Amino acid sequence: MVTIFVNEKPIILTTEVAFESGFKNYLLKTVHIGKVIKELNATSLKGVRLIGKHEHKLLETFLDKLPVVVAGGGKVINDRGEILFIYRNDKWDLPKGKVENKESIEDASIREVEEETKVTGLKIVKPLATTYHIFKRNGKHKIKQTYWFEMTSKHKGRLVPQMEEGITKVAWLNQPEVKQAMENSYANIKLLL
Repeated sequence: MVTIFVNEKPIILTTEVAFESGFKNYLLKTVHIGKVIKELNATSLKGVRLIGKHEHKLLETFLDKLPVVVAGGGKVINDRGEILFIYRNDKWDLPKGKVENKESIEDASIREVEEETKVTGLKIVKPLATTYHIFKRNGKHKIKQTYWFEMTSKHKGRLVPQMEEGITKVAWLNQPEVKQAMENSYANIKLLL
């Protein structure tokens, strides 16, 4: 099972039909994804299940339906156990961004965290889940496929938000602050924490 978010509403890729109040089922192979996105955005529908035959082909089939933007990001933890967050579009988020040219996902993830926060000395500890969400740019829907990594940093310097990317704050948050920030964050970020 894979979940793709349209704003905060899930599109669940699965092989099993389930009936639940507020959800609709569609066949993955024949679904018109634009109509599903419009329905999720314009109605009180809680989510959608796209049903396929083969578990191992669900994501591949879905990713053929819209252009994919590959991104990388980091859940950065300092030596006090705090997590690095950015504040953009009135929500708390983790730093991430698009992979450029032929750079590796790992290199892109480190570069994006550095650019968006000015935190240095980043080291990747392990890969985390990959998240998916649909967004609209220049009138067209796209899927952002974000590869996440847990990282560490001993950075003690100033945190600087990348204003040209719409980031207004950068902060190290402790566990109670993370819990509070999750009340104003994205569903896919909540999955990582």
